[in-house]
Parts: sequence; structure tokens; C-alpha cells
Amino acid sequence: MKNILSRISSSWQLTLLLVCSSLLATTHVTMAAETNSGTALRAKYAELHEQLSQNQFKRPLYLDSEESSSRLKGDIYALTDHPIAAVETALNGATHWCDVLILHLNTKYCQASEGPSPTITLRIGKKFDQPIDDAYRVQFAYKVATSQPDYFDVTLNAKNGPLGTSDYRISVEAVSLPNGKTFLHLTYSYAYGFTGRIAMQAYLGTVASDKVGFTKIDAQADNKSQYIGGVRGLVERNTMRYYLAIEAYLDALVAPPSQQLEKRLQNWFNSTELYPRQLHEMDRAAYLTMKRGEYQRQQQVSSGR
Repeated sequence: MKNILSRISSSWQLTLLLVCSSLLATTHVTMAAETNSGTALRAKYAELHEQLSQNQFKRPLYLDSEESSSRLKGDIYALTDHPIAAVETALNGATHWCDVLILHLNTKYCQASEGPSPTITLRIGKKFDQPIDDAYRVQFAYKVATSQPDYFDVTLNAKNGPLGTSDYRISVEAVSLPNGKTFLHLTYSYAYGFTGRIAMQAYLGTVASDKVGFTKIDAQADNKSQYIGGVRGLVERNTMRYYLAIEAYLDALVAPPSQQLEKRLQNWFNSTELYPRQLHEMDRAAYLTMKRGEYQRQQQVSSGR
């Protein structure tokens, strides 16, 4: 009898363990499915309702940044008038991303490789025209993490970057909202070690000594707002530049294909000039001349000419 009871107890314990394991697995799958379906992003939209309605950007946009001892991260949440289908079509493809990324001042060249494991190769350089070989090569792995009718998530990851930086990540997730609108979340982040920290300090102490970000800090005696500086200011500026590049690309899709490049360039420059304290670097003519030349060079290199 004692052996029988022991076997029954062991069997009951095993059954209980299997049931608990099944419940945990089901819960994990359910949570993952909710995240992948955009539930978390919709909750974030509801949470940020007030900040999206009233802010310094004069558009439904919220920006946040984080700095740790070894990593910088910028996040932008924004409401766009483009429907989710248009946003997904625009950003679902490595080649499309080159048309977005080339708008950034520091992107000198972009080449996409489609296929089972798509990649995006960038050349990152200075804010003026320079040979491709003088710019730093950064290769991103492109991945569509989730693609559903009302939600999608794409990521770009690069192991190494310029000046001692590494583990670059650019990700965009978007969820559909009523009335043909889309709520979009952009993350831009990277890690840095000792070399990267010294390089950024040198940059921020010289040519970028007067640069600031978008996060407001204590007001001055004359009631003028002060903004965050340093490395957080740096990551906020670049996060905003990448977001404005996405918007510029989306807005240009209404133009005939032959006119879309010019419209993207004009849209991006116009948007950055809305925030001159943070983003102004050159006049319109200089930017357009530089980017037209870089785009033409990019097409020639890609075609083998």
C-alpha cells in the first residue's frame, strides 16, 4: 500500500509539474503574441496621448533618450497620417531603406543586398562631400521581425561602427489606428567603449561644443529653455534626423517616381529647419548639391559603372 501511495504521489506531482509548465508556456506565447500584434504599442499610444497633443515639436511626436556607462538610446513615438499599409510597404525592404538613410547628413553611401539574409551597407562620414573610401563602413543585417495587416516590426543591426562604437540598432514598429492613421516607434541605439567615449568627448568638446538635444532642462533667468547637451543631445539629434528621413520618404511617395528623390531631399531639409537650434548644419543649396551628388554616385557604384 505504501508503494502504491508513493507511486500515486509521484504521478500527481509529475502531472502538476506538466500542467504548470504548460500554463507557463501558454502564458509566454500569449504575451509574445500580444507584443507582436501591437498591443503594447497601442497601450503606449494611449499613455502618451497628452504628450502627443501638446509638445515643443508642433507635431504629434514624443522623444526620449537614455544614457548608461556604455550605451546610448533614443526613442521617438509619433502619429503619422499615412495608413499602415503604406508605411509597411515603404519600410519593408532593404532597398527602400537606402532611400531613407541616404537623406541623413552623415550617410555618404548606401547599398542594399536583398535575399534570404538582407544587408544594408552604409558609409558614414563627415557633413560635407568626401570620397566613399574615406567614410567608415557599417554593415547592417536587415530583418522583418513581424509583418501583420495591422502591425509590423523591422530591425537593422550592425556589430561594429565608427570610432569605437558597436552594436548599432535601428528599429521601427508601427500599428494601425482608426481613420487611416499609424502610430510609429523608432529606436536608434549603439554601444561604446573607452575609445568611443574619448572620441565622443573630443567631438563634443570641439566642433559640437554648442550642440544640444531636444530634452528641456532647467530654464534660465530670462525664461529661455535650456536643452540637454553632451552624448544624450547627440543621440537625440540623430534619432530625430532618422525619423524625419522616414517621414520625408513617406511624404514623397505621392509624387511620380522621377520626382521622388528631389521631393525627399526637399522634405528632409525643410523638416530639419523647423528645429534649427538642434539640426541646422548647412544651407539648402549646399545640402541639395551634396546629396544629389552622393545619390548619383551611389547609383553608379551599384550599377558597376
